[in-house]
Amino acid sequence: MVERPDGVIELHPVIPIPSDQAWFWTERWQRMEREADADIAAGRVVVTEGPDAFFTDLDS
Repeated sequence: MVERPDGVIELHPVIPIPSDQAWFWTERWQRMEREADADIAAGRVVVTEGPDAFFTDLDS
C-alpha cells in the first residue's frame, strides 16, 4: 500500500508465488500431483535400479 502525495492510496498486489513457479500451482497441475500421490500410496509404482532395468521392465 502506498499513499501518494495527492492523498490517493494505491494498493499493489503481492503475489506470494514466484512467476516462474506459477505453473505448479495451477488447478491442473495440483490435480496431477494428487493423482501421483494416490498412485504412490496405493503402491501403483515400479522402482528399478536404473535406466537399463527400467527399459527391461517396460519391455516385459
